Amino acid sequence: MFYNIFFGAVKYSLSAHFFQAKYFSLHKNIMTMNLYSKIDIPPSPVHVSYGDAMMSIGSCFAENIGNMLFEHKFTIDLNPFGVLYNPKSIACAIRRLLQPAEQTSGLFFHEGLFHSFAHHGSFSGVSEADCLRKINERLFTSASNLLNIKQLFITFGTSWFFRLREDGRVVANCHKLPDKMFERERLTVKSIIDEWEELLSALWTSNSGVKVVFSVSPVRHWKDGAHGNTLSKSILLLAVDALQAHYPGQVFYFPAYELVMDELRDYRFYAEDLFHPSPTAVRYLFERFVDTFMDATTRTLLAEVYEIKRALAHRPFHSESDSYTHFMAQTLLKIEQLHAKMPYICFGNETEEIKFSLQRKADEDKLL
Repeated sequence: MFYNIFFGAVKYSLSAHFFQAKYFSLHKNIMTMNLYSKIDIPPSPVHVSYGDAMMSIGSCFAENIGNMLFEHKFTIDLNPFGVLYNPKSIACAIRRLLQPAEQTSGLFFHEGLFHSFAHHGSFSGVSEADCLRKINERLFTSASNLLNIKQLFITFGTSWFFRLREDGRVVANCHKLPDKMFERERLTVKSIIDEWEELLSALWTSNSGVKVVFSVSPVRHWKDGAHGNTLSKSILLLAVDALQAHYPGQVFYFPAYELVMDELRDYRFYAEDLFHPSPTAVRYLFERFVDTFMDATTRTLLAEVYEIKRALAHRPFHSESDSYTHFMAQTLLKIEQLHAKMPYICFGNETEEIKFSLQRKADEDKLL
């Protein structure tokens, strides 16, 4: 299409000789042009490997990358309070993990469920006991994990947060209650820095070796419009930059926000709501994450895990065929060989399913 327009424009204004020279010059330039803004991310001093324990906490991006790591058999504790969006709620959650205390009250009942203002709706329950059980089980498990993790990935989504008018407590999730029950406030760069300097100091007192990697979610919060979203993200970026400068060697930054805003600046890389990254964009972000934080050995293991996952996802037309039985037996062998080499890479449930399927096929063959 471009060349057709170009041909038409020059046809009536240039000589054939000049046209030919101009065409080849343009063609050569296009072949060497950089047609998008690529963000160069140097390999990070933070190394993620299959032997490491990690935690990811924060907004939807934390959930996306955390799920990708979990699916590829890394050891990761993902969002112990569910999805959290703002630095203040995330700080409150980490503070509770550092000083875990059983929660016995503080819930409210709304639309048939018991909820916690400090937790995502995934922790809500049909009974108070059910809700508290989920909260406390996860609290103490993750509090123990926090003491042993090597990397803590934190994603800020917005600088806005809510307080409950009734008592002023910070609210991580409003659970669709009426707006009039809450006050909405925007954090400042200074308030984020002050709170997180204190929190990071407490974190390193409990786990001196943990590396903290911040990112800012590329998901746009459109309630305040384009300009309001930009202001909110800017506050987060400035605060993280200051923390990174204050704690070199301990605090790091992964440019998820910039990757989507600059490299993937096209709506085909967004979900249908036009605010969240599409599955393709999430996979691309994960690829850049892998390139940034994983060495060649870990990437090789990741590739092996990926091939096994592809094999497990295969759904044949004739699952009872001998060829598929052989295929699954070979897949089981690959899993067992990988596990023998790297015991912390576990396909526990998948292994049991394959063994059950193979045994059932063997039993059926005996009856024939």
